[in-house]
Formats: sequence, structure tokens, C-alpha cells
Amino acid sequence: MSKLRVESFTISLDGFGAGPNQDINNPLGVGGTSLHGWAFSTRTFQKMVLGTEDGATEGVDEEFAQRGFTNVGAWILGRNMFGPVRGPWPDESWRGWWGENPVYHVPVFVLTHHPRPPLVMEGGTTFHFVTEGPAVALARARDAAGGKDVRVGGGVNTIQQYLRLRLIDEMHVAIAPVLLGSGERLLEGINLPELGYACTRHAASPLATHVVFTRQ
Repeated sequence: MSKLRVESFTISLDGFGAGPNQDINNPLGVGGTSLHGWAFSTRTFQKMVLGTEDGATEGVDEEFAQRGFTNVGAWILGRNMFGPVRGPWPDESWRGWWGENPVYHVPVFVLTHHPRPPLVMEGGTTFHFVTEGPAVALARARDAAGGKDVRVGGGVNTIQQYLRLRLIDEMHVAIAPVLLGSGERLLEGINLPELGYACTRHAASPLATHVVFTRQ
């Protein structure tokens, strides 16, 4: 069976995966962008997200950035990762943060309490809005992935839901040398050993410490 993976999810030294006051001007919360310097430096990020050929082509950071797009056939996102709109959809004008050709290029399943028709984008990305909960979203994502893995993109609350259900097989967390002070803590109320997770790899670069947790 395909794996459910978290990849390249970055937290601060004080454990926050996003800063406070997320809105259209601060999609990662105030200060949240500072977490991702390690990813910005890589060729994979520059190519997949920004469409350039800049960035490092080797090293620990590039290795982890690259593996985040390897063998991924579908994604799962929380509603807040798709956009800043809260509550019922007022209309269908919001089409994501990424323009008409998003970075995913595979089906993406967005957890929400409010129905919306599928949104077909350029480059192979279709956003499917799932109101039946995380287990149904995972089942649909696995069907769409065609035997490849499913990646949980976040945010914090969505990852926590899948961890508590013991559905995440592997989780790569990058710890950035940044302090946010407040926001959303990734492991708030989460007991990883009790849920069956153990650290199976760690590696450091000048910009982050990379840790992999695996469900035993």
C-alpha cells in the first residue's frame, strides 16, 4: 500500500509550524516565511515553486526538498493551506495561492466543512473539496494516487489529525534556527512515542536540522 507522508514541514526552535495572524498578506502567519530559508536555497524549490533554475543542486537541504516530490501521486491539504477564506465559500473566485498552474501537478484533496465543486487547474492539478473528514480524504487520495504515495501538505491542525489517527507512515520535519514566539505548535498535545512514532533519521545543514519520524 502507498504511504501517507509529511515532507518538508518546517517548525521553529520553539515548535511553531506557522506564525500568528494568518491572513491573505501573511499566509504562513506573521514571521512564518522566515522558517523556510533552507527550502528557498534549493534547486527543487526554485524549480517546482518559482519556475527558475536557481538554487543548490546538492547537499542535505536539496536532498530533503527533492524527496518531498518523489513518488507522490496525490496531496492532502487543510482548508487554511488552500487560502484565507473562512466559513462558507462566498463564491468560487478564490483559486489558491499559486496562480493558474499550481505546484502540485496531481490531484489535491482539501479538507473543509463547506462543499465546493472540484477546481481544475493547469498542469494536472485538480482541487477536490472533501467534507467527510480525514479518513475519507485519504481513501480518495489513495485511489487517485494510483499506487504512489500521498503527501500531507499541512497545516498544523491537519497533520495533527492524521497523527492522532496513526495514519501518517513517515514525517519529515525541518527545524529552522528561528524563534517565532507564538503561532501554531506542531506537536502541541501530541505524544509521538505513545502513537507509535520514533525518530529514524536526523541530519543537519547550516539552515535546518532535518528529522524523520516513522510509525513503527
